[in-house]
Formats: sequence, C-alpha cells, structure tokens
Amino acid sequence: MERSLVENVFLFSLNIAGWFWGIISFLPWYYLVGRKHYRPKNKVQARPVGQFPGAPYRCVEHFDSLVTTLYDGANTLDQLFKRSVNLYPYRKCLGTREVLREEDEVQANGRVFKKLVCGEYNWLTYAEVDARARAFGRGLAALGQQVKENILLFSETKAEWIISAQGCFAQNFPVVTVYATLGEEALVHAINETDVRFIITDASLLSKLSTMIDRLPKLEHIVYLGNVVKKSTLLGFSRRVKIHSIREVEEIGESQGKEPMVQRGPTSDDTAVIMYTSGSTGLPKGVIIPHGSLVAAMTGIVSRVHPKVSEKDVYVGYLPLAHVLELVAETGILAQGASIGYSSPLTLSDQSSKIKKGTKGDLSVLRPTIMGAVPAIMDRIRQNVMEKVKEGPRLLQLFFTFAYSYKMKQLRMGYDTPLLNKFIFSKMRNLLGGRVRQIISGGAPLSEDTQFFMNVCLCCPVGQGYGLTETCGGGTVCHAWDRAIGRVGPPICSSEIKLVSWEEGNYTVRDKPYPRGEIVIGGPNVTKGYFKNPKKTAQEFEVDRNGQRWFHTGDIGEFHPDGCLKIIDRKKDLVKLSAGEYVSLGKVEATLVQSQYVENLCVYAESCYNYVVCLAVPRPKQLKALAVSLGIMTDDWAEQCRSKTITDAVLKDLQALGKALKLEKFELPQRLTLVTEQWTPETDLVTNSLKLKRQNITNYYRAALDAMYSH
Repeated sequence: MERSLVENVFLFSLNIAGWFWGIISFLPWYYLVGRKHYRPKNKVQARPVGQFPGAPYRCVEHFDSLVTTLYDGANTLDQLFKRSVNLYPYRKCLGTREVLREEDEVQANGRVFKKLVCGEYNWLTYAEVDARARAFGRGLAALGQQVKENILLFSETKAEWIISAQGCFAQNFPVVTVYATLGEEALVHAINETDVRFIITDASLLSKLSTMIDRLPKLEHIVYLGNVVKKSTLLGFSRRVKIHSIREVEEIGESQGKEPMVQRGPTSDDTAVIMYTSGSTGLPKGVIIPHGSLVAAMTGIVSRVHPKVSEKDVYVGYLPLAHVLELVAETGILAQGASIGYSSPLTLSDQSSKIKKGTKGDLSVLRPTIMGAVPAIMDRIRQNVMEKVKEGPRLLQLFFTFAYSYKMKQLRMGYDTPLLNKFIFSKMRNLLGGRVRQIISGGAPLSEDTQFFMNVCLCCPVGQGYGLTETCGGGTVCHAWDRAIGRVGPPICSSEIKLVSWEEGNYTVRDKPYPRGEIVIGGPNVTKGYFKNPKKTAQEFEVDRNGQRWFHTGDIGEFHPDGCLKIIDRKKDLVKLSAGEYVSLGKVEATLVQSQYVENLCVYAESCYNYVVCLAVPRPKQLKALAVSLGIMTDDWAEQCRSKTITDAVLKDLQALGKALKLEKFELPQRLTLVTEQWTPETDLVTNSLKLKRQNITNYYRAALDAMYSH
C-alpha cells in the first residue's frame, strides 16, 4: 500500500529524531568512557636475542645494542650535571620548604606532639647549585680529602645531600652512602670498612656519631648540614676530630678560586658511590657503583617516563637518597633540566604526622608531576582513602563502589573515564597535589589490588619497575601506556635479562606456557661487586666471554609472550613443608597484607611442620572497631592484641582473604600472633625500604613463634 505524503514526512521526521537522539545519547557516553589508550593488543615489548631456551631478552626499541648514556659525551654524573648547568643555568633546580614555626599539639590522651607550620618552597637555580657544589668539593680538597679516597655521606634526603654529592663527584671523591636510620653496629662497620677520614652528616645526627667516636679510629673531619640546635652536641667529639659546617667548607672552597682541585674529572669506570644496602640479614654490604653504571641505569629508567621529562616537570624527593631508586631518579631529573622539591614521609601530605591540622602538606604546595614510591607507602595511601570512603554516607559508598568498578573495567579495555576522573576521583588525585602524571614503584613487589587502586583513583599510570642495588636499580620498567598489573615490564634499554633454570624449585626455562627461572641481569648498569668481599662477589656476579657483567638476583620470574617480566617467587623465601609443598613466604605476605586489620605481617614456616604461622602488626583504629563489634570494651592496645577472640577474628579474616585471592590451603596461616611493636627501620625489624628483616623478626619473636608451633 502506497504511503501518503503526510506519512512519509512523519516517518522521515522520526528517523531524523532517532538519529539526533542517538547522537545526543552517545556524547555523554563518549566523554564518560574517553578515548582509547595506545595499547595495541599483544604488542611485543621485548624479545629474546636467540632461539634457544634461556636466551636473554632485550627491549625492541634498542634490540641491536644496549644504551650506556642519555647524551653522547656525558658518561659520568659530573658531566651530566655540567651539561644541565650550561643549558639551564637559571632554571629552578632544588627546592626546600620554609618552616614558619613549630607548635605543640596536645592529644586526647595527654601526649604532646610537635607539629610544623610551613610556608612556600625556596629554590636554588642550576647555576647556584653548581657554584655551591664546586666550592664545597674544593673546600674538602683543601682540608685534605684526596682524589679517589672514600668519603661518607650520612644524612636524610635534602637539597644539601645532592649539593654535597655533586661536589664530591666533581673532585672524584667516591661517596659512601648509608641510611640515616642505620643501626650503630652497621654504621661503625661501614665507616671502618671504607677507611673514611671525612664524614658529611646532618646536624641532627651529630649526637649519634658522638657516641661511637672512640670506635672510629681513622675519622678526622665531620661536616654537618643544617644548624646545630644545641652547641653542647659539638663537645662530644675528641680533639682529633675537627667539626665544620657545610657553609664553612664552601667558604674555604671559594677562597681557593673557581678551578677544580683535580687534574681531571672522574671517568665512567671510576667509582661514584659505594652504597651500603640496609640488608635483610646480617651486616650491610657495600656495593661498588661506577659512574658509568649509574648513568646507564638512569638512562634506561628515565626513558620509560612518557612524555619525556621537561622543564615543566617537578619531582618530589622524599625517599632515602641512600637508596639506589631515589638516587637514580633524582640524577635523571637533574640530567634533563627539571626541578626537585624536597619533602619527608612525615610532612608529605596534609594528613602527615608532622603537619599541623588545617595546614598544607608538601604535596599540596609543591604539586609534583612525577613521583617515585615504594609499595608500603602506596598501601598506606590506599588504606587511608578506603577509610575515608567507609566513614562517609552509605549512598556515597555505593556510588564510589560503582564508579571504581566501572573505571576498572574501562581501564582493562584500554579506555579512560574523564567525567568520573573530574567529578569523583579528582579529590583523591589532589592528595598528591593534583598534577602527578606518572608514578614508578620499586623496592618490593606491589600488590595487584593496590596497583589497580592507584591507577583508578589517582588518574595516572602507576607502573612497577624492577632492579637491585647491584644493578643500580635498573632492570625493567613498565611503559606508561601499559596498564597491565602484576608485572614489572620489559627490560630497560641498558639491560638484558635471562632466566636460569632452578631445578630444586621446579622452575625451568622449558616450562609451559611461560619460561621460568632465576632472573639474571646483564649490561652496563651492572656494578663491580661488593666492597672488600671478593667471595660474595664471585658467588653472585659473573663476566661472560664478551666482557659483559651479569648479576644473579635470587628472584624467580617468568617472561610473557610480549616480553614483559613477572616476579613469581624468591629463592631465599621458599620453604618446604613436611608434606613436600613449597611455600613462598613473600608471595603469601604480599597477599595477606591487604587485610583491613593489618599494617604489616611476617609469615613463618618450619620445615618439620605442614602449616605456616603468622606475626602481624595490627592497625589500631580497625582493631578497636573489631573489638567493639565483638563486645570487648577495652581501649588498652596490649589487651586487644592479647585477646584470643580478637586474634581468632583477624586470623579468620586473613584466611578468607587468602582463599579469595587464590592462595593454596597449605599457604594459609593456621596460627596468628598480634604484636604491639611497630616495625620501623629504627626497631631494626624492617629495612629502610621497609622490607622485612626476616631473621631479625624471627629472633625477636622466637618465643611467640615457638608457642604457635607448640599447640
């Protein structure tokens, strides 16, 4: 039947209206979902250099040869910094926040805490930093420090750390680095083993040094950074040790003229740093790091920052500079003309323990664009955000859960969610200042839940990297566009990585679907070995017939088809139970630490038993809430930790979490002890990068561990 003109016009109008409505409906969806990330499916990021099992993998960008430097002709830390000074003399370089005043804050329990009220950042330009560093180096030389003679740097992370180090690099003084929280025995060991006559330290650490001065027979000079609050501190040193401020040494150097005191600067093969690792067992080992190795590692790591670092970038320095991750990160920032603003874990955010309530933390003022982080800090950020969400109205919790789940699904598919980012996640992003565009995590494995949480809530890629002090922190780093979780990325351009079968652990390079084995890293970023420890060096380092150095990490990994590495185990953490099953303690800990009740934990196993036990540091607020829900009305922290009812409830939660996250039954702890001590570097139960000192924990809690196995 033929339609009339009126019917045709009506149907045409409906079609037009349908198309119009479709477009209108699509636009909000388009802006909600956003544009697709550049993440080609199954894109190869690294591939083996041969067809045989166990062949080394290299990144595809520099497959034919490994990279040694960021810029031709700049092969040392001194040359890299000189280049930046020549190119960017008036750019902001190092920033320190002004402390306006310190106030006492009385807590509900009557305790008094010191809180800081801080102002803006004061900046030194590249030219100003260079002038101070070179004057400082000349001053040390005038006082008697010799070329290629070790000098120890014992200080918190701050601008003067970098100024001092650059002054030493310019004069070719190898810098011995130790953590500011290192125990007395370990510190004495590092100072005496390296034969230093000069120590550069914080003014606040002078009293610590004064207590051990009689055990440091070769020490002649101490240079302190900052101001001495109590002049009596200087009286604790013997007359043979001369005390100088950094400014006094700079003035001595300025009086020597502007020419360097050395005939030439360091070469790439000269030692830049002897870095003492905090060590999870025994006394720390000094790793000998040449200039060339640090430059190579830095080159590989910063090349994974995308877009490239520019003068607009600001990095926040708060991790220990005695840790290779922070040293390489700051070196890379300075090599590219960006700026570094200094902070500390105690003043980082508005909620940090040293920041007065109602005033701004360092991140809010500095507003960095790039951050380095360790898993322990990101786990805390995640827990704090989730606490805030749980404290909010029920409707807000439901909406956050929906938004979180929705964005997580979109990220898995390669999409972003601009509207959710702006209206829901922007407040969380502001916790880091609101401008962070990339975070690189290292130092320890990052849990998959935490990695996804940071990607979702902070609206920037959070990728893992993998490396060790022995490889200058270099090994692998995830590409910014790769949002896959649980992996540490492909090899950097200055490293190649191979797997070596470990038959005892049942990991081989012939395994299917992925080759597995001990991770061995080779390349110009591999260091020379351990200071005055040839036996240990021979055990863990090797040189192939081409002269390339390799380091055996002790970590177990697997390569995925796209060339990305995943850490799946560690040889030292593997315990065989009486029934024959192998338990990876680190794997179990990384899973269970996600519990809402746990701040930190250590899993322990005896080979003569068929189950594992656990020590846990509970979270006070959550433990108190649990006690109330169980009808236990006590505010005494120790009583809560001793309560069998509370302990059983936390153990049940850990077991349920483990099952949900696919742990095997034999991996779930069957006994639990809640401990009252906080595990900090000061207690010597964790390292400065917050890794467990397993042997120290075992020794300290021996009675509790024995009790858990005795019933």
